[in-house]
Amino acid sequence: MTHKLIGVAGFKNAGKTTLVERLVRHLTERGYRISTVKHAHHSFDIDHEGRDSFRHRAAGAGEVAVVSASRWAIIHESRGEPEPPLADVLARLAPCDLVIIEGYKRDTHDKIEVRNLALNHPKLAGDDPTIVAIAATGPIADAPVPVFDRDDVTALADFIIAHAGLTEP
Repeated sequence: MTHKLIGVAGFKNAGKTTLVERLVRHLTERGYRISTVKHAHHSFDIDHEGRDSFRHRAAGAGEVAVVSASRWAIIHESRGEPEPPLADVLARLAPCDLVIIEGYKRDTHDKIEVRNLALNHPKLAGDDPTIVAIAATGPIADAPVPVFDRDDVTALADFIIAHAGLTEP
């Protein structure tokens, strides 16, 4: 299955995670099924020492599935394997209306650049053809793509719906 995608990219403290959270809430309230992928530049753990699943991984399990009535997760230990490409991760996701991808700024999917104008970060739009809009903390003169107020989640969601070709649920 090919998922419809929109990325959210930008530099540290631009407001990416907050924007993704607000977009997910807004779009799910409108009836869309949304999934997310978050790229981490560092190691992370979703279980902790002493938990049974942690003990299974520590013993050498390549994958551990943790399942309950409320949720389930599969933890895959890379054990020296290269990080999987985004396409491999997307292939493991269940069908949904849209996947919002945080990070993966160098991948080829369309993205919304998040800018906090108080920070002097490099600009992505203009140099990166995958940037289709900017969500910023203020107006941007001569922007090469549409600019939205970072806090105007409704306008951003409307843009994403149109851009991704989503149909009303």
